[in-house]
Amino acid sequence: MVVDIFAEDLGHGEFLKALVNRLARQEGRVVVPRVRSARGGHGRALDELSLYQSSVQQGFGGLTVPDLLIVAIDTNCLSFNNAKRQVQAKLQAPFDDRTVVACPDPHIERWYLADPESFHDVVGVTPKVGRRKCERDRYKSILSKAVLDAGHPPTLGGIEFAREIVQAMDLYRAGKREPSLKHFLDDATAQIRVRQP
Repeated sequence: MVVDIFAEDLGHGEFLKALVNRLARQEGRVVVPRVRSARGGHGRALDELSLYQSSVQQGFGGLTVPDLLIVAIDTNCLSFNNAKRQVQAKLQAPFDDRTVVACPDPHIERWYLADPESFHDVVGVTPKVGRRKCERDRYKSILSKAVLDAGHPPTLGGIEFAREIVQAMDLYRAGKREPSLKHFLDDATAQIRVRQP
């Protein structure tokens, strides 16, 4: 099962690649996740999504329609539904019925921190996440500080632990703490189930 991922940045891409692999394994499926874009922020991800859809439809570069498309943008303090609508407005057939939208609220780093117990098992400290706030870079700083406090070299600010965090995470517990993550988990699992092997 081929899964293409469009995301704002590397933090989204690495987390979602690991999460899609885990969800597929739980459903007895094998996936090939391909991160098609993971740089440049919110606007660029949406622009590249439009370009990608046109390229696939015209057959440029041997691109074919994937089994599943994942598009990830942070809510950036918009409502979850408004952020999701921004992505859905960019989708064209045949992508509109095979796309799962991921809108971390307010930023992807909250998903990394969604299950403090498993985060501690992987990284070695329990971060203090606190109540949801819309401050720019707040959760990026919390994630990066947790990595430093645990004595790890500050290579990617926590992104380097994406695969291990996702594998250790109690998805039920994380979804309860982060409703935007639960939306993604439910939607992605449903799409993986309906795609024919």
